[in-house]
Amino acid sequence: MTIFPPDPDFEALRLELARLRAARGWSYDELAARSGLARRTLIEIEQGRTIGTLKSWHALAHALSTPVDGLFVTLCNGHEPPEQPDD
Repeated sequence: MTIFPPDPDFEALRLELARLRAARGWSYDELAARSGLARRTLIEIEQGRTIGTLKSWHALAHALSTPVDGLFVTLCNGHEPPEQPDD
């Protein structure tokens, strides 16, 4: 029997990006300059027209001084994240 994981909450991820950007009072231009991403890319990610790449989220995390896992944990909104394996 195959058990599929729950769908990721991409809406929560994009809203977290918008929240972090707004909390700093940054425009799209400011975040673009700090992350090295195009302004258009940021707008498309925040407005949900694209998900973005892992490389773009890595750049955003660094620009926002936020751990990548802090951003990506929002993908599990509405369900429990996977358990960590015991070492």
